[in-house]
Amino acid sequence: MITSLVSLRVQQLVFTSSTLSLKLTRTMTTKLHVIAETGFGTGTNELYDRARPSYQTECLSYMRQVSKSTAPLNIVEIGAGTGIFTRALLAHPEWATSIGTLRAIEPSDGMRDVWRQTVDDSRSSIVKGTFDDTGVEDGWADLIIIAQAFHWCPDYGKASAEFSRILKKDGAVVFIWNLEDRDGAGWVAQLRDCIEAHEKGTPQFRLGLWRKTFSTPEYTSLFHPQEEAEWAYHLLASEQIVTDRAQSKSYIAVLPPDEKAKVLENVRGILERGDGRVWINKEEGTYQYPYKTYIVVSRKK
Repeated sequence: MITSLVSLRVQQLVFTSSTLSLKLTRTMTTKLHVIAETGFGTGTNELYDRARPSYQTECLSYMRQVSKSTAPLNIVEIGAGTGIFTRALLAHPEWATSIGTLRAIEPSDGMRDVWRQTVDDSRSSIVKGTFDDTGVEDGWADLIIIAQAFHWCPDYGKASAEFSRILKKDGAVVFIWNLEDRDGAGWVAQLRDCIEAHEKGTPQFRLGLWRKTFSTPEYTSLFHPQEEAEWAYHLLASEQIVTDRAQSKSYIAVLPPDEKAKVLENVRGILERGDGRVWINKEEGTYQYPYKTYIVVSRKK
């Protein structure tokens, strides 16, 4: 639920292209990060699917304008998870008539199981794969979409080469992330501080490690400088929504039961204080949940 659309910012960052010549051959896939593998493993995926937010209509409309190809489009969604983004895309009015085939790629067995249970569209399918080993044939995709996942990529150069290999000429990659807006309210900043203390060095989106992609020789030789957009808005929050979402974080999911219980106790204390909370319906216990969505577009040369 959006209660306000606060800002839209689009910027383009320019990097110098490399002249490196690349032979685009299939490479052995890189091992998944252990926290991603266990934190999103079997038994965690139903909570993840229930607790994580979907994607805003404005953001999906923006993404539709990225591809200049004529519909029907061939879409590859890498790191498709439980299908949260897939379902949003298939249901969006500007995308519903634009998609010819959607091929989802996901390394987690448990997440693929939930995807198959929740996505019901004959144009879509899901298989096991990774950022650098999708199994998609050369030059098949009009668009690659990666939602809430690319920060886990272990090898940005190999991934960039794979993206270029499977994209058509003038195709593009769209990366999208949702993240709580710690600047939107005091309680959100305190919540982020509480859960971030348990990240244990994992490559979280907020750290920006994924930005190294855009300076790799593979990327600079194969893609144009990236374009970026950002939206700020409010979702619906309640104690149940906030605590479930905190538990769905991979680094919280892997905690021992006693540590996880302590985190949840601290989260409930933060919500009880409610610093900066803006009520939607106090009697029902609902209030604004400040959020941001970030989109990065990389167009193939």
